[in-house]
Amino acid sequence: MNPSPHLAPTGAAGADTDPAPLPLIAVTMGDGTGIGPEVVVPALLDPDTLRRCRPVVIGDAERLRQAARLRDIACEVVTVATPGEAAFTPGRINVIDLGLLPADLPWGELSPVAGDAAYQYIRTAAELAMNGAVQGICTAPLNKKALHAGGHVFPGHTELLAHLTGVEEVSMMLATPTVKVIHVTTHIGLIDAVKRIEPGLVERTVRRGHEAMVRAGTPEPVIGVCGINPHAGENGLFGYGEEEEKIVPALEVLRADGIDARGPLPADTAFFLAGRGDYDLIVAMYHDQGHGPVKVLGLEAGVNLTVGLPVIRTSVDHGTAFDIAGTGVADAGSMIEALRQAAEMSPSPAR
Repeated sequence: MNPSPHLAPTGAAGADTDPAPLPLIAVTMGDGTGIGPEVVVPALLDPDTLRRCRPVVIGDAERLRQAARLRDIACEVVTVATPGEAAFTPGRINVIDLGLLPADLPWGELSPVAGDAAYQYIRTAAELAMNGAVQGICTAPLNKKALHAGGHVFPGHTELLAHLTGVEEVSMMLATPTVKVIHVTTHIGLIDAVKRIEPGLVERTVRRGHEAMVRAGTPEPVIGVCGINPHAGENGLFGYGEEEEKIVPALEVLRADGIDARGPLPADTAFFLAGRGDYDLIVAMYHDQGHGPVKVLGLEAGVNLTVGLPVIRTSVDHGTAFDIAGTGVADAGSMIEALRQAAEMSPSPAR
């Protein structure tokens, strides 16, 4: 992927060479009983993060301080009222403190209080984005059971952010250094997914993926589109003609518009070819068809993107990891990468 357009250029600064302001990114803290706070702290202090964007946490200041102590990290957690009040210097973490978590909240245990708090962090970030106060959102993981226990019944971040921003349809994209995949369907059962897939949905999903790849610096992406059945149906041998009915018409329209979308492809072949660089993006028809290969090929550096929102949203591609929460050993690599991609794909604010 190309270097971020927001990185400051070298050379003398002047009236015509001043770099564009770095994008302001709202970083939601995620479920406070999971590893979210523990990965947010080192990610925001990483020097490359501050070179690429201006991150402001939406969360609980005291929980971040606890996470810093767990990791033996010396930093200053500073409460701000708005992103515009934040100052960005080494060793400082800016946080819009919602103050929703009790100080003695245990780590690694499902909590309705933490589930509700995670929702409030996302709601606040969405409001800031819709008001133009931030240019992107980067989310630490939440726990779906805790979210539901807290009174907010959504399948996950993707659907929640679509609801909060008033968007009817979005797509989940997973990105690793090895492969990128966008999903036609995600958090529904397999039988329901096959029923839901139809040419219009396939076409819109591919277009969203194409737009995201162009925005991220690949002007003419090569897109591989998976079939539904084993061997993509193998000319009717497997399944009931789903590829011809649900996928092929969409590909014909897309190719007529100049989008290089190839398929339907057997999923196992598609991901093998993507792993060696033949495809820039793979389109998966359902959740596990895309998630399985991604988690094998690059979970540690994986990033989850929501494509189709009025603002870019990225996230780590891992969960709350209750089993290690509170131990200070969680790997912040995916959070650092999520912030990098949020910075890369978010516009610069108006001067």
